[in-house]
This record gives sequence, structure tokens and C-alpha cells, in this order.
Amino acid sequence: MKHLSLALLCLAFSFGAHAQTTEKALERNRAFSGATATQAAYHAIYQLDTNNPKIIEKAIRNINNALTDPRLAGKVTLELVAFSGGTDAFLKGSPYEAALKALVEKGVIVAQCNNTLKERKLSREQLYDFIAIVPSGNGELIIRQAQGWSVIKP
Repeated sequence: MKHLSLALLCLAFSFGAHAQTTEKALERNRAFSGATATQAAYHAIYQLDTNNPKIIEKAIRNINNALTDPRLAGKVTLELVAFSGGTDAFLKGSPYEAALKALVEKGVIVAQCNNTLKERKLSREQLYDFIAIVPSGNGELIIRQAQGWSVIKP
């Protein structure tokens, strides 16, 4: 019986200690306000390879969120590169002209894969006139990642 009482006492103590540790962890987590932007510059490239409107809108929203993050103010360079189905967002007549133009006006590089244009037999004139052209979307991602850019696929 003595051993059982001692075991129960130890168990109760460990639960109490665990509860205190858990509460400290929860409080520490509540107090966390995000990583500190200690670098002089940050770079990210967003990959757009689908014509799914929800994904296109998410990519644009994600880029705008990064642009308005106060930790990144004046420190961030962003690029949106489209290929495959993502090209549809850059075609004249798409519902994204104003949003894409606004990104360019905020300093975001908005670029289209030339390989996709060739494969789909599209001309540059079919794209909004403010869209840049890169030789290949995959090449752009590879080069940017090798340069230290974060690659983001919304």
C-alpha cells in the first residue's frame, strides 16, 4: 500500500509539473509574434502553373500579403512566373489584368515562360503588354533558387 501511495504521489506531481510546463509553452506560443527580419534583403519567386482561379487568386493574395508584411518593408524582391496553365492569367481578357498590373506597379516582376508560349502557339501580343518573358519558367525557378530565392508554390 505504501508503494502504491508513493506511486500515486509521484504521478500526481508529474501531472502538476506537466501542467505547468504546458501552460508555460502555451504562454510562450501566445507571445510569439513571428520571425525577426534581420537580413538586409529577401527574395521570393512564386510559381503559377495552373489556370485554377482559386490558385491564381491565392498567388496574387500571397504576394500582396508579403508586400504588406511590416517586417519585409523595403527589404523584399518578388517575382511571379507563369507557365503551363498559369499562362491563362496573363492572357488579354483574363479577369486578372488589374491585379497583375497593380503587382508590377508595386515592383513585383511578373514573367511568362516563353516555352509555354511556343508549345501553345501563343504570341506575345496575346499577353498583357506589361508581362515580361523568360526563356523557361522552370529555368527561372532553378536559377532563382540557386541565387538563394525562396520558391513558393501557392
